[in-house]
Amino acid sequence: MRLGLISDLHGNPLALDAVLAELDRAGVDQLVCLGDIAPGPHPVETVRRIREVGCPVVLGNWDAWLVDGVPPLPPPAGDKLGEQGEWWSAQLADDERDYLRSLPSAVEIAVGGATVLCVHGSPRANTEDIHATTPDETLAEMLDGHEPLVLATGHTHVELVRIHGSTLIVNPGSVGLPFHTWPPANGEIRMSPWAECAIVKVEDGLVSTELRRVPYDVQPLLDQAVEIGMPHARWWANCWLRLPADFR
Repeated sequence: MRLGLISDLHGNPLALDAVLAELDRAGVDQLVCLGDIAPGPHPVETVRRIREVGCPVVLGNWDAWLVDGVPPLPPPAGDKLGEQGEWWSAQLADDERDYLRSLPSAVEIAVGGATVLCVHGSPRANTEDIHATTPDETLAEMLDGHEPLVLATGHTHVELVRIHGSTLIVNPGSVGLPFHTWPPANGEIRMSPWAECAIVKVEDGLVSTELRRVPYDVQPLLDQAVEIGMPHARWWANCWLRLPADFR
């Protein structure tokens, strides 16, 4: 059985369609989404599209914020992101809000007789980052007593495969808003001009995983963000790299 992992769609249906096509070609047997569906230029369309897919979805921190209110966010981009969050939230109708409210904080998927625990941030909180540099002691606390064969996590927008004890941690990166470098250079985050996903396979107790990057035309998304009046859309669009001229 091959499990497709997607996360952090961030209101980007163009990227979502690109990874869905990629995973379909790869022949995945099941798909799971690790949250943060709605925040982005097209929140309603993206929510509707993932509902059409019908896969299990966990609650992302931004999905919860769009329903319950965006908290104060730190500088340098906090004020801009807060205003964008209010705009994204205002696009959602009651039906989309009810759907987001219904999402669980975790989903367990059986793959090849093994358990894949799917969360947004960590099993303890959907706002916690798991990075390659997260100390083992801190990570053990984040796991909150869970010891799955595979932990699927998102939130960081950075692809990751890491071993902790007997657990393989897999982060598929971000479908709709992949970070190009981490930590941010000079406090500024740049986005990569592709969509990201992962495939996990378990066979005879052995786990294998693939991290994939899927090309698509980013420019229409950036143009649309400006045209529809998303707050700070030009600032947001300028955070994206383009291929090949400014790719580093």
